[in-house]
Amino acid sequence: MEEKSVNKTNTNAYTFIFAIVMVVVVGSILAFAATSLQPTQYENQRQEKMQNILATVGIETDRAGAEELYDQYITEEVVLDYEGNEKENVEAFDVDLASEIKREPLEQDFPLYIAEVEGEKYYIIPLRGAGLWNAIFGYIALQDDVNTIKGAVFDHLGETPGLGAEITQEWFRERFADEKVFDESGNLIGVSVAKGPSSTSKDDNRVDAISGATITGDGISDMISERLRHYLPYFKTQTDLEVANN
Repeated sequence: MEEKSVNKTNTNAYTFIFAIVMVVVVGSILAFAATSLQPTQYENQRQEKMQNILATVGIETDRAGAEELYDQYITEEVVLDYEGNEKENVEAFDVDLASEIKREPLEQDFPLYIAEVEGEKYYIIPLRGAGLWNAIFGYIALQDDVNTIKGAVFDHLGETPGLGAEITQEWFRERFADEKVFDESGNLIGVSVAKGPSSTSKDDNRVDAISGATITGDGISDMISERLRHYLPYFKTQTDLEVANN
């Protein structure tokens, strides 16, 4: 009686070995691709960061022109400690705010960018807080009086399209222009993103909320006031700012 030949490609061992080889090969290709793309990704992130910082003071640019304009308009990069003193040997652009806010305020580094546009001086402060689903972040620029907002940029990691994700839109960002962050008594209020009758006043410390995005709006309000508070000691030494006990 003849023995039937066994097709080795149909055995469990062959399937197992083939799967392992494919995992190793595909994994190696993906690892190589990720490593090769890292410099490009890093450069894109740098340029996008420069774009966002510049946008707060009204300088719009694409990625290709971001670095040249950044060098032109950003005159200083400063890192502050909790007491408002400038720190040495720390680059503001390299400070990772996502990591910093996990530390106690006394231990945090506070980056600050100073811009000069058409003879006017602006202070640009990075922001980070919590939205509905994930982190929200951005930048806010204050005029030389450190009370009036020049402009703001916001972004998010996972807000709902058509609702909270609308914080990235220009029409929402424009609501913050010329708003005040202190009240008449010198208390740091920030800007409240609030529901209610439409607000056109620039002295009421509030802008109109996005319909259906209350939690995201609250997150914007909270991160503005929380981040600005840490810069008060520095602003007191640099300007004639008079504030109440905050």
